[in-house]
Amino acid sequence: MTTLITGSAGFIGSALCLRLLERGDIVIGLDNHNDYYDPALKEARLARHLSHPNYTHVRLDLANRVGVEQLFAKYKPKKVVNLAAQAGVRYSIANPLAYIDSNILGFANILEGCRHHSIKHLVYASSSSVYGANKTMPFSVNHNVDHPLSLYAASKKSNELMAHTYSHLYGLPTTGLRFFTVYGPWGRPDMAPFKFAKSILKNETIKIFNYGNHRRDFTFIDDIVEGVIRVLDKPAKNNPDWDAYYPDPATSTAPWRLYNIGGHSLTELMEFIGAMESALGIEAKKEFLPMQPGDVPDTYADVENLVTDFNYQPTTKIETGVHKFVDWYKDFYGY
Repeated sequence: MTTLITGSAGFIGSALCLRLLERGDIVIGLDNHNDYYDPALKEARLARHLSHPNYTHVRLDLANRVGVEQLFAKYKPKKVVNLAAQAGVRYSIANPLAYIDSNILGFANILEGCRHHSIKHLVYASSSSVYGANKTMPFSVNHNVDHPLSLYAASKKSNELMAHTYSHLYGLPTTGLRFFTVYGPWGRPDMAPFKFAKSILKNETIKIFNYGNHRRDFTFIDDIVEGVIRVLDKPAKNNPDWDAYYPDPATSTAPWRLYNIGGHSLTELMEFIGAMESALGIEAKKEFLPMQPGDVPDTYADVENLVTDFNYQPTTKIETGVHKFVDWYKDFYGY
C-alpha cells in the first residue's frame, strides 16, 4: 500500500519516511524545500532515504492545486500523512499570509485529493498550540480550544475543523495529532534545543524567555514516529455514543478523531537546559527575558486516549533524548 507523506524533508516527515521504508512500505514524499530554515539541512535529511527503491520524491508546494491533483492521480496513494506546514508561532506574527497559503489552502488541496481518490486514512499534524489561552493541565483533547494565541495555532485548529467537514460529508477517515514540543536528532533550527546547542557551543549567551518559567512536554522524535505509525495503521472510526447535547470535542458521528501525542510529562525549561549543559559539558551563559508574544507558559499532554486506543507509551527520558540530540548535532556540524 502506497503512503503519501507531505513534508518529507522535514524533521518528523523524514524520520517517518525512514521507518515506513524499513518495514517495506512504498512511500511518496512531497516537500517544497522552502527557506524558512536552512534548506541544506532538509537536503541532508532527504539524502537518508532518497535512493531507497520504494521511495519517490516530489518537489511541490501544497498550495499548487493543479500539482497536488496531478500527484494524487499519478501515484494513487491509499494513505496520507500531512506533515507539511508553515511552522513557528513567532514567525506567524510577522508573516501571517504564509500560514494561510500553506496551512489553509494547502491543507484544502490535500483534503480534495483524498476525497477524489478513495484515501483509506488521512493523518495530519495539528499542534499543542491550539490550546492557546487554556490553563487547565494537562491539556486534554476533551477541552474546548476556541482561544488560539497565534495565527499558526488558529490555522491548526482550522485544519481540525476542515477535516471534520470532509469526514462528515464524504466519509473520509481523518485523524489529527496535536504534537507537543518534538525534539531530537535532525531537528528544526528554529526550535529551542537547536538554538541552545548552537549558542552554547559557540560560547554565546542563550536567551531564556519568561525568565525561565516555562514548562514543556518535550517528546523525543522516535516516540512521535512510533505513535504516528500506530495511528496511521488504524483508520479513524465514528463514535456511536457521540451525544450532540454533550458533544465530545475529540470524536464525532463521522470517522474523525483527535489525539494529543506527547511525552505525558512536564519538564521545567531550566531542567532541560541543565540536561543540555550536562550533555555538552559546558555551562551556558544565560540571559533571562520576558515571555514572547504568542507564546504560552506551559504545555502538558494528556495522552490517555492515545494510550487506550493504540497502547502508545513514550519511553525516552529527557536525559537520553538530549544526549542523542547533542551527539548528532556535534557530529553533523563538526564539533
